[in-house]
Amino acid sequence: MKTAFFSVILLFISFSNFAQMDATLLKDIEAIEPQVIEWRHYFHQNPELSNREFKTAAKIAAHLKSLGMEVKTGVGITGVVGILKGNKPGKVVALRADIDGLPVTERNDLPYKSEVRTTFLDEETGVMHACGHDTHISILMGVAEVLSKHKDLLKGTVKFIFQPAEEGPPPGEEGGAKLMIKEGVLKNPDVDVIFGLHINSGTPVGDIRYKSGGTMAAVERFVVTVKGKGTHGSAPWTGVDPILISAKIIDGFQTIISREANLVNEPAVITVGKITSGVRFNIIPESAEMIGTVRTLDPFMRTHIMTRMTEMASDLAKAYGGTAEIEWQNNTVVTYNDPALTEQMLPTLQNIAGEENVIVMKASTGGEDFSYFQELIPGFYFFLGGMTPGNTTPYPHHTADFQIEDSGMLLGVKTMSQLAIDYLNAN
Repeated sequence: MKTAFFSVILLFISFSNFAQMDATLLKDIEAIEPQVIEWRHYFHQNPELSNREFKTAAKIAAHLKSLGMEVKTGVGITGVVGILKGNKPGKVVALRADIDGLPVTERNDLPYKSEVRTTFLDEETGVMHACGHDTHISILMGVAEVLSKHKDLLKGTVKFIFQPAEEGPPPGEEGGAKLMIKEGVLKNPDVDVIFGLHINSGTPVGDIRYKSGGTMAAVERFVVTVKGKGTHGSAPWTGVDPILISAKIIDGFQTIISREANLVNEPAVITVGKITSGVRFNIIPESAEMIGTVRTLDPFMRTHIMTRMTEMASDLAKAYGGTAEIEWQNNTVVTYNDPALTEQMLPTLQNIAGEENVIVMKASTGGEDFSYFQELIPGFYFFLGGMTPGNTTPYPHHTADFQIEDSGMLLGVKTMSQLAIDYLNAN
């Protein structure tokens, strides 16, 4: 009985440390919503691919400079960092937004639809903010503006990190969170904790979803090079068909998930996203290339799956008279929400969104290079509702029909602002 009593007291103390949002701050956040929406429409209409976000970065930097911040540009190629010092000394909290678009041709009929075209990996394509990064930029620009007006609420420093290439740098280039860290983004001043969010097309506006511990998967990129023997398409017995071998390898990879991976422990995914082979309908080519991804949340499953894929690709190719080699590239580690930080900041989420709207989620097989920040300092990453009204079957992220509701961003501005304030004033 005594233990339960003290638990209630500690819970009360925890919640009392996080006051309701300052009335003037709230008024300023609500007033800036039209500007946040305007920014979002601009970025959506003018998307740029990873490591090529030059105009995006220039617009961000100009805004931060107009607020009187110390601004660093060119961090991690196109990254922008703004430093806002509060009126009182204290710790340093970082707030991060990713800024890159995707090589996707938009199908939505929107007044701010992207018509941008480019060449990506030698193929002509549209460019689209098909993952909501346009909203992330706009939310954090809004947070920067309102907090710059309320430095009296900040016991410490806020570092705004606008990160390029979250979707992965082009082949042969460095980029993303890794490169920003390498170039010192968490130093001078040294960051104590970091917060980030991701808007979600399948979560209702007004809801926040989070998970303590492992939240998103480690992501590997793989390339399988299959070599056969070219011949005329009318006489396949005189050659070795690398396309057939590729099909057998793809089928074999899926048996690793369905028959070898302990999915009771954690989910795992193997996806082949691109196959390149051949030039003509009646020629069996000499080689084929497959590019794909592996998603895991357990380090032992990760090792097992990668080992078996390497063995299987080689063995299956050999069985059909060819050869296959696989190359690996790690894109992200597990996005891991520090349990103590998550518990500490949960009252902030509940105060801002309402306790009934803050929901514990299951782990996702999506990946985030925000995880590299979390390897070095405690971090908390959550999901923000952005489902368009009446949309019972929202289109997934990374698709041509992906949409986000503008009204979902206001809660993002409120939450990120209050997370910074509450963390700094509690430490």
